[in-house]
Amino acid sequence: MKLRMRTRGAQGIQSGRRTGTRVLAAAGMALATVATVGGCALPGADIKVPSPTLSASDSYNPNDPTPSETPTDEDTYSPEPENTEETFDPDGRNDVTGKDCDFSRSLGQFTYTVSITNPSSQNTYSYDMVVNWMKAKPADGKAWGVHQRSITVGPGDTETYTAKYSVNWGNNYGQFWYTCQITRAEKTKL
Repeated sequence: MKLRMRTRGAQGIQSGRRTGTRVLAAAGMALATVATVGGCALPGADIKVPSPTLSASDSYNPNDPTPSETPTDEDTYSPEPENTEETFDPDGRNDVTGKDCDFSRSLGQFTYTVSITNPSSQNTYSYDMVVNWMKAKPADGKAWGVHQRSITVGPGDTETYTAKYSVNWGNNYGQFWYTCQITRAEKTKL
């Protein structure tokens, strides 16, 4: 009976040694795997990751972003041609601004500062200007005075001048009302 026990014990001991060795080997392999994956592998270890393989249909062509489809008219872009021809409006009042509508009692003179901006980048224009100092009260459509002048303005330039109209009313000005109006700015190409 002792012999049987011993044999069983011997097998149990041998079996235990084998199990312990297996546990140690498995733990060592697990540690090596964790160290390799975690970046703590030995300096000489060279790990090669296989690159993905591409077939001819998987390659990328920057000139054809959708190689699997046939291009359509909607896929192409053609910019609209730019309109390089300038429009011409002979009524140049939109090109003109006025400021400082005034009357000097000491000089007996109406003044109005007029600025003309040529919107063209290519053409020079002549502007035939008419400035009126109109009665404001009563606003009967009559003018106190009129100033006329032609002025030439180059492409993209602005010309400013002061329109003037003198009156000879002596010292009998009294109280009167007036407005300044640019009534004509006819423009012609030069």
